[in-house]
Amino acid sequence: MNKKKQILYPLVILALGAGLYWGISSLEKPPQTKAPKAVAPLVNVVPVTVEPLQLQVDSHGVVEPKYLTRLVAQVNGEVVFLAPEFVSGGFVKQGQLLARIDPSDYRALVTESAANLASAEAALELEQAQGQVAAAEWRNIDGRTPTGLGLRKPQLAQEQARVSAAQAAVTRARRNLERTRIVAPYDALIQDREISLGSYVSTGTVLGSLQGVDVAEVRLPIADAELQFLEQQGRRGEVELTADFSGRPTVWQATIVRSEGVVDRKSRMTYLVAEIRAPYAGVFDSHLLQSDPARQDMPGTTVPPLRFGTYVKAKIAGISLPQVSVIPRHLIEEGRIPILDENQQLRYRQVNIIRQQGTDAIIAGDVLAGDRLITTALEYPIEGMLLTPAVDGEALLESKVARRGATSE
Repeated sequence: MNKKKQILYPLVILALGAGLYWGISSLEKPPQTKAPKAVAPLVNVVPVTVEPLQLQVDSHGVVEPKYLTRLVAQVNGEVVFLAPEFVSGGFVKQGQLLARIDPSDYRALVTESAANLASAEAALELEQAQGQVAAAEWRNIDGRTPTGLGLRKPQLAQEQARVSAAQAAVTRARRNLERTRIVAPYDALIQDREISLGSYVSTGTVLGSLQGVDVAEVRLPIADAELQFLEQQGRRGEVELTADFSGRPTVWQATIVRSEGVVDRKSRMTYLVAEIRAPYAGVFDSHLLQSDPARQDMPGTTVPPLRFGTYVKAKIAGISLPQVSVIPRHLIEEGRIPILDENQQLRYRQVNIIRQQGTDAIIAGDVLAGDRLITTALEYPIEGMLLTPAVDGEALLESKVARRGATSE
């Protein structure tokens, strides 16, 4: 009996404890779970601008003279004069004497040919007189028809030919005498000189090279796809050339004058040629003022020279577009851009990319001026989702803090 009690009492105590624990537990309220708070992601937005835009096509090139002339001796002789300006880098005016070949022999030839001409003309006059005498004598002979030989016509023709030959000889002698004077064919910059004082030159000897300073040219390579953005494929288009002068960016104006009309076989580019008027205006005018006292009172120009050989960047004025927008290119996905509507919801607008330039794109389409373009990258964008526009431009940071707070709750 005692053994049964010893076994029964512990079991009763355990049963009472379990019942008490179950009763107390049933009285406690179950924990309430908090619904996650919906957080509208914070985004940066910028207003879209829709306005007319004139396109520009970028290119580059090297400035070269339009006219480059190699001076060549046309007569033989010794160089007896060289102009001080006839040196590499010197500026010369049109018609200025650069060098002179010894003219002594050519002056003698002019005198000799002039004397031969005078002798031929005298012989012609004598023959004409003799012909008149012969005609008079034939008139005194009745019933006879004079022949050409009897009237001395062949002799007259021969003397006339000798006069013509003598005149040609005089012309040639004077021309050769003039060719002893080497003059500048136009306002020019001396590229190089290949003779010295006392040098003997013969016909065909190269004396030097000149570069015309009235007009310079730049060959501008244009990709075929870019030609559509130029008026009449760039004909007569205005060009802005930029290069460094004395360490400072400087701008010159140029005009497209022609297309070379072919596609380069290597680069597959079309070349347009731009002209720059008076590229050395400032330097050349200063040279004239120093060399000509009569020009001292003339106002000079402050335009810096656009030196031959300068590498320039070019902006060619293109066509004008009526109503377009310029936005960062990375914001366009599958031809759509993200917009925040008046209800603070994400909307996508379909756009047409007219042109890509660098990191931007020129677009047209279903976009209105003032539309708010979303510039923040969304992790899981869903059209129609609520968004919050940032005020201070710290959308990414604040959005991360908000998401972190929502997760901790």
